[in-house]
Amino acid sequence: MRFYVVLGAMTAISPFGLRAQAPIAPTPETVGRARGDDAGGYNIVNSFELGYRLRSVGGNLGKYRSDVNYGNGVRLLSSNLTVHSKEGHGRYFDDLALTTLGLGNDPYQSAVLRLAKNRWYRYDLLWRQNEYFNPALTISSGRHAMNVRRRLQDHDLTLFPQSKLRFLFGYSRNRQDGPALATVQQFGAHQDEFPLFTEVRRQRNEYRAGGELNIRRTKITFVRGWENFKEDTTGSLTDPSPGDNTADRIALRAFRRSEPYHGNTPFSRAVITSEPAPWFTLHARASYAISRRDFVLDEYAVGSDRFGADRSRQILVSGSGRRPVATANLTLNLFPAESVTISNHTAFHHSRMEGEHVYSETVNSAPGFTSLPFQYLGVRTLANTTDLNWRLTPRLTAFAGYQFSKRRIRSREQAERTPSPDDREAEQENSLHTILAGVRLRPARPLTVNVDGEIGRASTPFYPVSEKNYHALGGRLGYRSRSLQLTAYSKANYNANSNRITAHSSRSRHYAAAGSWNASSGLALEAGYTKMHLDTVSGVAYFAAGRATAGASLFASNMQVAHAGVRIGVAQRADLFAGYQRVQDAGDGRRAAGADAIAAAQVLPMRYHSPSARLSVRLKNKLRWNAGYQYYGYGEEFSPLQGYRGHTGFTSLLWSF
Repeated sequence: MRFYVVLGAMTAISPFGLRAQAPIAPTPETVGRARGDDAGGYNIVNSFELGYRLRSVGGNLGKYRSDVNYGNGVRLLSSNLTVHSKEGHGRYFDDLALTTLGLGNDPYQSAVLRLAKNRWYRYDLLWRQNEYFNPALTISSGRHAMNVRRRLQDHDLTLFPQSKLRFLFGYSRNRQDGPALATVQQFGAHQDEFPLFTEVRRQRNEYRAGGELNIRRTKITFVRGWENFKEDTTGSLTDPSPGDNTADRIALRAFRRSEPYHGNTPFSRAVITSEPAPWFTLHARASYAISRRDFVLDEYAVGSDRFGADRSRQILVSGSGRRPVATANLTLNLFPAESVTISNHTAFHHSRMEGEHVYSETVNSAPGFTSLPFQYLGVRTLANTTDLNWRLTPRLTAFAGYQFSKRRIRSREQAERTPSPDDREAEQENSLHTILAGVRLRPARPLTVNVDGEIGRASTPFYPVSEKNYHALGGRLGYRSRSLQLTAYSKANYNANSNRITAHSSRSRHYAAAGSWNASSGLALEAGYTKMHLDTVSGVAYFAAGRATAGASLFASNMQVAHAGVRIGVAQRADLFAGYQRVQDAGDGRRAAGADAIAAAQVLPMRYHSPSARLSVRLKNKLRWNAGYQYYGYGEEFSPLQGYRGHTGFTSLLWSF
C-alpha cells in the first residue's frame, strides 16, 4: 500500500462561462526507479505516456469545443526526460530536462526544455500551442465565430550563469491565425446584416539582450528589447448576399476589407536589488517603452440601398500613433527589531497616447466626408504604501498598512491640424486613501486564525463602476496535522459609487471550506465547497422605441462550487482515483419567474457537473497501463441551446526505458 496526498483543483469561473476542470489524462503516477539509470557518465530518468483519447458529445458541439475541446486520436499524453552529469563535467552539457504535454493534436500542447553546462551557459525553452474555438452563438444567428490557433515560444540564453557578470539573451514569438466569421452593415439608416468571412493573422516578435552584475550584496540587471507587432487580418464577402432581412431591397454584391496594423516597441528595463545592511533591503525597478504604430483601413463595398439604387462606397483610414510608457518602483524593507518589519513601496506610472489619422469616404465615385482629428490621452499615477508587521508574541502577530495613490488623466481632441475653437480638452484627478489592518493568531500548534479588514475612499473615480467608498472584511481558519488538513475562508467586499451621471453599488461575499484526510497509507480523501455571491445595481441610459430611457441594471450571481475525490492504492499494484465536481449558479429567480427580456438577461442561471475516474495498474516496474473516463454536463437557462453532454475517456501505456 502506498501513501498519497490528493490535490483538488478549483474551477475557474466567470459570469459568462467556465473553464472545465483539469482532464484525467495524463497520469500522475510514476514508473521506473526514482534515481534513474546510469549511462556514459550521466544519470537518466525518463517516462513516456502514449495513449488514445476518445469522445462522444451530445447537444451543442461548439460550446463543448469552447470549454473542453478534447477529441479522438493517438496522443503522446506526456513525457519527462532528465539527463544529469554525475561529475558535473559533461562534454557538451551537464543538465538536460525535457517535459512535454499533449503532443499529437491535443488542443493544448506544451514543451519545456532546459539545457545547461556549468560555468558556460543555460538555455530555457517554453513552447505552447492552443486551439481556440469560439462558437457562433445562437443569439447572433450563427454569426461571429472564430477557430484560430495560437503558437507561443520563449527562448532565454544565459552565458556564464555562475559568474558575477552574466549576459542575457532572449527571443519570444506569439502568432495567431485561422478563419473567423463576422457581420457588416451597409447602405442606409435602415441597415441590413451581411456575413463576412475573415482570415485572422497576427504576429508578435520580441528580441532581448542584457546583462546581470553581482557586486557584494547588490545585483543589477539591465535588459534592452525590441518588439515588433503586425496584424494583417483581411475580410471579404464570399458570394453576393441579400442580407439577413430578405424583405428589404438592401443587398451587397461585393465587399472587401483590409486593415494592416504594424509597429515597433523598443523598451529598456533595469532592476536593482540590494541588502546593504542586515536591517535594511531595497528593490528598485524602472522601465521605459515607446510604441509606434502605423495603420491603414481600406474598405470597399458595392450593392444597392433600401430604394434599390446602385451604391458603391470606399472608406480609407490611415494614420500613426505613439504610446510612451514609463514606470518605476521602489521597495524599502526595514527590520528595526527581530519581531518588527516595516515596508514602504512607491510606484510611478505614466503613459501617453497620441497620434493622428485621416478619414476619407467616397460614395458613388464622388468625394464624401473627410476628417483630420488629433487626439491625446495621458494617465499619470503615483502610489505609496507603508506596511507594518509586528510579532507581539510567538502566537500573535498584528499587521497594518496605509496606501495613498493619486491619478491624473488628461485628454485632448483636436478638430483640425492646427488649434481651433472646436478643440476639446479635459482633465480629471483622482486620489485614493486606503487603510488595512489584521491579526494572525495561533492558539494551538495545528490551528491558525487570520482576520483582516480594509477601508478605502476615492475622490473622483474615473469610471461609474470604479471603487469609491468601499470596505472589505476577511477571515481564514486553518488546521493542519500529519493526516488531516482543514481550511475555512470568508471574504466580503462592498462598494458604493455615485456621480452626476449615474450611481453604482456592488456587494460580493465569498465563503469556502476544504479538507483532505490521509486515512491510511493507501487511502486519501478530499472535498471542498465554495459559494460566491455578487450583486450590483447600476444606473443605465438607453434608447428604446426611438426615445432615451433611464433605468437600472441589477445583476445577481449566486455561484456554488463543490468538489470531492478519493484515491486508493492497492498493494503497490493498482491505483484508483474517483472525483466529482459541480458548479451551479441559481441567479435570483428572475429568469424562472418569467421576467421581461432585459431583466432576465441580467442573471445567468447555469449548471455544470463532471464525474471522473482513473485506474492505473503496474504491469512491471517500468510499465503501467492506465484508463480513465470523464463526463462533462453543461446547461443554462438563458439559452438552452448552449447545453451539451460530453463523454471523454482514454487508455494509455506509461513506461520508462
